[in-house]
Amino acid sequence: MPGRPHRRAEARLPGPPAFTPAERALVERLATPRAVQRWLRSLPYNWEKRGETLRSFRSVLRRRTAHCLEAALAAACILEQHGYPPLLLSFESQDGLDHVLFLFREGGRWGAVARSRDPGLHGRKPVFRSPRQLAASYRDAYVDGSGRVTGYAVADLGELRGYDWRLRERNLRRVEKWLVDYRHRPLPMPESRYQRALARYKRFRARFPDPALRPGYFDGRQTWM
Repeated sequence: MPGRPHRRAEARLPGPPAFTPAERALVERLATPRAVQRWLRSLPYNWEKRGETLRSFRSVLRRRTAHCLEAALAAACILEQHGYPPLLLSFESQDGLDHVLFLFREGGRWGAVARSRDPGLHGRKPVFRSPRQLAASYRDAYVDGSGRVTGYAVADLGELRGYDWRLRERNLRRVEKWLVDYRHRPLPMPESRYQRALARYKRFRARFPDPALRPGYFDGRQTWM
């Protein structure tokens, strides 16, 4: 059973009648973090070309596309039905382009489910001793010319009492503001390590200028979902 790292704020868990038949079928089928990760990877990335979006699980399923926060919320909605607390792992970056993942615990170890434009920022297997160790595994992959992790936070969606982040039809702006305001802990990356990662990224981009191509040369790939 998934572990519970701390006392959660009380939240009303929606039962099966709250979901449409298609939603219920998907929730029942995606019973593990690995299954949810595969499903999210099958969806096109939401580039928000028609304006900023922040969709719930219901809207993600309807539109069949998701960016990182939409994917994290969808994963939380699905896996909450299977006993996992709705936890998010949030990153702050020096360039203001943050990243959000669904955080879970199995067998006393931590893992993540995520969707990203970059393969190194997808999910991780539950092999990490702490959320901080898990967060640290993303530092190198975050370096892309302007990105650099500066902090992380573990946020419990149960704190959003009375707010429907699961099935709401409209954009979830309250979730976005809640995460922006959330206290993040420092996660420094040594300057020498950052400069090496940045130089490697620049060499990759010089060799492969097509922006659609993303580097996958990172260490620790055996821990990826």
